[in-house]
Amino acid sequence: MTMTVLEAHDVYKTYIGGDGNVLHVLNGVNLSVQRGEMIAIVGASGAGKSTLMHVLGALDKPTRGYVVIGGEPVHGRDETELGELRNRTVGFVFQFHHLLREFSALENVMMPLRIAGRSEEVARGRAAELLARVGLSARMTHRPGELSGGEQQRTAVARALAMDPQILLADEPSGNLDIGMVVVTHSRSLAARASRVLLLEGGQLSNSEANEVVV
Repeated sequence: MTMTVLEAHDVYKTYIGGDGNVLHVLNGVNLSVQRGEMIAIVGASGAGKSTLMHVLGALDKPTRGYVVIGGEPVHGRDETELGELRNRTVGFVFQFHHLLREFSALENVMMPLRIAGRSEEVARGRAAELLARVGLSARMTHRPGELSGGEQQRTAVARALAMDPQILLADEPSGNLDIGMVVVTHSRSLAARASRVLLLEGGQLSNSEANEVVV
């Protein structure tokens, strides 16, 4: 059965620049993502892709409009409630991974589970299972500085999946997952594998083709 895991309704985001002028980054974005669907968002540098990802993942609030994640509205929640919602429903894979350097790959993947109150035994078992799925069984005790860039990204993917999220928001990821995915990418090959390719331009999303990816 089709399930909508992420919705954005008429989302605007504006900032006040240092010169006092208003900068319009998002201008009425609408988006609906179904479970199992991979959507690639492409666009020129500075088009607002990172801003959109932050708003979709409840890391930032829209100036106008609203977002719904896994059937749960984001608006009207305080910071504690937003943090709990993000940890439960959203997985993030950032371009620079943001792994905790002083912890092993296993401990990094355990982190969201421990924050959510899971026991160490449960968290360790889930983390080991996910690292095995991304081919890092032999690297679990290594710290990020001892892992290659690809291994760090796979660790970040495992961490993003730790809480079995409704939606994965990712910057240049890879792999096929049975959850909704929104990725921002400059890769033509990655965009070509998406269910839909959307172009972010002028603060709005429109249908695009993979060969329109801006590099």
